Formats: sequence, C-alpha cells, structure tokens
Amino acid sequence: MRTFRVFLILLVSSVGQAMAQVGQYRSDLAIGVNGGYALNKVTFNPTIKQSFHNGLTGGVTLRYTSERYYSILCALQAELNYAQLGWKELIETSGDTYERSITYVQLPLLARLAFGKEHRGVCGFIALGPQVGYMVGSKEKRGGEWSEATLSLRPNNITAQYDLPVQNKFEYGLAGGAGMEISTSVGHFVLEGRYFYALSDIFKNGKADAFSRSANGTITVKLSYLFDIKRTKR
Repeated sequence: MRTFRVFLILLVSSVGQAMAQVGQYRSDLAIGVNGGYALNKVTFNPTIKQSFHNGLTGGVTLRYTSERYYSILCALQAELNYAQLGWKELIETSGDTYERSITYVQLPLLARLAFGKEHRGVCGFIALGPQVGYMVGSKEKRGGEWSEATLSLRPNNITAQYDLPVQNKFEYGLAGGAGMEISTSVGHFVLEGRYFYALSDIFKNGKADAFSRSANGTITVKLSYLFDIKRTKR
C-alpha cells in the first residue's frame, strides 16, 4: 500500500513537471465508450475465503491531452462507468454456495502518460489516479442446504455477512493500469488492464461491528474506442 501511494505521488509529480516545462503544446479532446470484464474480491478481516466474482463494466470516457514533452504525451482522463462487483465465497465445509453482487456507478480521474506514436501508430501508456463510486444495487444468491448444521461449519463461525446490507454506499480508492493504443484515421482503439484498490469499506468497521475491513479489490480488462472532437493544428 505504501509503495502504491509513493508511485501515485511520483506519477502525478512527473505530469506536473512535464506540463511546467516548455514542451509541444496540445489541446486535444477525445470522447468515446469503454467496456470490459471485472474480476472482484472483497478483502475481509476476519478473512472469508473467496474466488473471483465475475461481472461486466462499461461507460463513457473523456480524455484531454495537454502537452507532448519529449516522447511523453501528458493527458487527463475521466470516465463514468457502471460496474458489477461483489464477492463469491469458496465454502469447503459443505455444499453451500453464496454470491453477493454489488453494482456501482464509478468515476475515475486518471493522470495518463503515453509513449510512442501520437497519430497513425501504436503507443503504450500508464494511468493512475483516484476513483470514487456509489452503490446502486445489491443482491444475494444462495445454493445448497443452508441449514443451521452447515452454517455451524463455517470457518471461525463467520456468518455476519449474510443478509447484511451494504452500509457504506459511497466508495473511494486508487486506480492504476497500463495498456496500448492504436491510433487510426477513424479513431483510437485502446486495450487496458487496471486494478482498483478501495480505501473505504462496504460494511461499518467499528469495534462493535463484525468486520474491521471489507474493501473491494478489482481487476479490470477493457476495450475503449475514442474519437477526436478537438485536435491541435500542427
């Protein structure tokens, strides 16, 4: 976690330093859509064993490129996304199954540094920044016997999560990723992998509450298509 914060500070600082230098001015604005797949787990304390919860994510993307400094393209990117998160328990003591699906509207704001061809070519990039979200839906899915006998077999008798509604609908954390972009005459095609680390919990975490930690951690793989609506003349 400390390393991730240091990396964020260094990335934002490098963007600021690049913009402060005399580079090649840009005022490029692109807009488009994105869509992909989200793999999510919730970090619980006490621990609950899980496999990845699988869901879809998608939304709109807005990107503003402000400068090219040597070979680095400096940009800010904002998105408004819908994401299906949650967790899927790995219950080994009985035939019970449990899955919680939690849907969010998310707003990431990312500093983006790209390296490579600006137009009609391929570039790689890294992106990092804060992300906030708001829960808009939640549902449970159960299978198996679900009796007092099978519940009593849960490791450390942890069952407080069942039927417990999401208590903190607002979420915030850090998002970062990397990918590649192909720029053509008809627009920009982007493939990206991203990780989101929530700094907030979905359940209350006081001394009298069941969990001291209950935070989302999401791996996302997505494709985006952007087209230019404003591009600096060169």
